[in-house]
Amino acid sequence: MSHDHIVLMGTKGGPAIRPGSSMPTSNLFVLNGQKIVVDCALGVTKGLVDQGMQLRDLTLIFITHMHSDHYLELGPLLHTAWTAGLRSKVEVYGPEGIAAYWDGFLTSMKADIDLRIEDEGRPDLRNLLQIHVLDAGDVVTREGVAVSAIRTAHPPLVDCFALSFRTQSTHVVFSGDTAPIDEMVDFAKGADLLIHEAMLEAALPALMARIGNGSDKLMTHWLRSHSFAHDAAKIATKAGVKRLALSHLIPSDDPDYGVHDWQHAVEGHWDGPLIVGHDGAKIDL
Repeated sequence: MSHDHIVLMGTKGGPAIRPGSSMPTSNLFVLNGQKIVVDCALGVTKGLVDQGMQLRDLTLIFITHMHSDHYLELGPLLHTAWTAGLRSKVEVYGPEGIAAYWDGFLTSMKADIDLRIEDEGRPDLRNLLQIHVLDAGDVVTREGVAVSAIRTAHPPLVDCFALSFRTQSTHVVFSGDTAPIDEMVDFAKGADLLIHEAMLEAALPALMARIGNGSDKLMTHWLRSHSFAHDAAKIATKAGVKRLALSHLIPSDDPDYGVHDWQHAVEGHWDGPLIVGHDGAKIDL
């Protein structure tokens, strides 16, 4: 059985990629021998393969909210897993809207799916996915892993969730996208690891200039819907977590800012072990 660990496969906040940038949000949680995918942005399929995972072994996926940098590649991941031998059910927990996305993906790929069923004898992909609507509270307990959720503050979206994963020996909390909220302190209380989104305040004006096609509305969204690194640090300290990992980094690909800037941003607010996320970072539990 694999030892428990987390892989931050995609650590970039936002959907855009540029030469040299990291990839948007996707994660692999390996807990009690289960391989659990959390968010499916662009690059998730290759990220899983790079971790040595056989895509046909997919069984459990969580989508935290309906922003493209968290679910864009869900359909392509499942289709690719199907072509790689998937034949058993995959359970997907996600907010309202995931079923409509999946139906639209199946419609767009109908010709290919029908052809492969007829020509290659594959099972019907349309029968291999079971979608569950994610809500706050206890979500599911499966093979010794108990998953619960709280709603986060990520306007204008309402159905946006943080997730807690508990086994007999470990507790990991994934913040999802959120402004700083007091509820996260209790939700992550005593966790072995808190993975929290983070922005670097000083770098936001340069990021706006690089994006080039956003208005002041984009900056307004960042400020009301996301957390600065020092906010994440304060939450980690109040919650008494053992380790803090920063991910969904805004920005993650500005050469003028590096790990030391993120470390400096949490100084005075967090003095425990800090992991500044990068694509492929493996965190042993």
